[in-house]
Formats: sequence, C-alpha cells, structure tokens
Amino acid sequence: MSTFELLAAVDLLAARVVRLRSGAFDSATTYDGEATEVALRLVSAGARSLHVVDLDGARAGSPRQSAVVAAIVEAVQDLSAPPRVEAAGGIRTTRDAEELIGVGVDRIVLGTAAIERPDLVAELVRTFGADRVAVAVDVRGSLAVGDAWSAAAPVSPADEMVARLADAGIELFEVTAIERDGSLEGPNLGLLHRIAAATNARVIASGGIRSIGDLIAVREAGCAGAIVGRAAYEGGLDLAAAGIALPSAE
Repeated sequence: MSTFELLAAVDLLAARVVRLRSGAFDSATTYDGEATEVALRLVSAGARSLHVVDLDGARAGSPRQSAVVAAIVEAVQDLSAPPRVEAAGGIRTTRDAEELIGVGVDRIVLGTAAIERPDLVAELVRTFGADRVAVAVDVRGSLAVGDAWSAAAPVSPADEMVARLADAGIELFEVTAIERDGSLEGPNLGLLHRIAAATNARVIASGGIRSIGDLIAVREAGCAGAIVGRAAYEGGLDLAAAGIALPSAE
C-alpha cells in the first residue's frame, strides 16, 4: 500500500492559532491555548506531521512568527515519536529559509516567492535538497495566487506554474482550493486530479477536507497526502483513525 502524508495545520496570527475561511483574514476563528499547546494536542490526537503557517508573514512578505515556529519545534522534538514540522508564510529569501531550517524545521513551503522568483526555488532545492523544499499552489479559479491571497496579489496559471517549478526540481506541491479552505465543504477533487495528472511530483491536497472519506477521495484523485485544519480542531476528523486508514511513512 502506498504511503500517505497527513499534516495537521497550525495557522498563526498574532501568535495565536486560527483558521481562516476562504483565505479571508476577517473570518478568523481563534482556538484556545498557546501555539505550542495546540501543536502538542494535535500530536497527542494522532498528527504525525504539522503544517505551520505564519499568516502575519504571508501578509507582510517576510516571516513574523519565527520564534513561535521555533518554540513549536522545540516542544515536539523530545516526544517519543516527534512529528515532522514544515513551515510556510512569508518565506521570500534564502536567509528566510536558512533561519527556519536552522531552528529545526524539516521542510519549508514557498508561495509568493515561487510565483515571482522560480530561480530562488531552484537555488533552495540545490542548497537544501528537494525533500526540504515544497511549493504552495493556492488556487482561485485556475490561478495560483500569492501575497496572502489579496486582490492585488501576483498570480500565475496554476498548471503552468506547477510544470515550470517541477522542471526547477520541486518534487512536492501543496495545492489549496482557496474557496474551500476552512469551509468543511469537501475538497475540490477536479482541481486536485488535474494538477496531480499534470506532474510526476507529489501533490498534497488542502481545502475543505472534513472526513476520512474525503482523505480517501483525494488519494484516489492522485494525491500523496493532505493537510487538515478545521476538521481536526472541531472534532469532525479523528487524526489517529485517519492515520490507520491511510498509513504514512515512518
């Protein structure tokens, strides 16, 4: 049976853990507890990987929550089975990447920089290795959108962006249907199938996932994993049961 990477999202806004709906900052739901406490709860509930997003950094264009990210890494690294931790949000330079990897992040995820500077993506792959660099493809309509999904954000046709960056050495794309994100309305399987069919790289699904059935559906659409957020926080998805149903690599 092929492995499946299941990541629990920890989205940071002003050092608190939140979930947005459809990328709108004025829709944030804030969850109780410090970020490290939330991360530990997710791991205790069965999360084997954490997807930590610096939303302040995504808006500002440079990391703003690196200290919180470092605290999360430190909090989980002494567990008997520490999760992998990836970081996203505002990573636009080699220095940004170096600082996050320096505090123990296993993988960095580039968004806006991948749209605007594919040469940087290629450089980071050469520096850190393809297993430590992923690209976020946040899709509205048929376009990949950067700059925290604002109206003036840089865009690129999603299919073309994936093809171009796969040629640059990217082996993992994290594809989010923006309109489904935080909605618990189910994933955009058409989008995921189209992207997965267009590349030999691994595709991680994000947006709208609410159940183990949805996870199985995205796997059947050709995805190698999924990011879950609101469903894990609000009780709709049992992470431990999902890990059994869709086993991950140890």
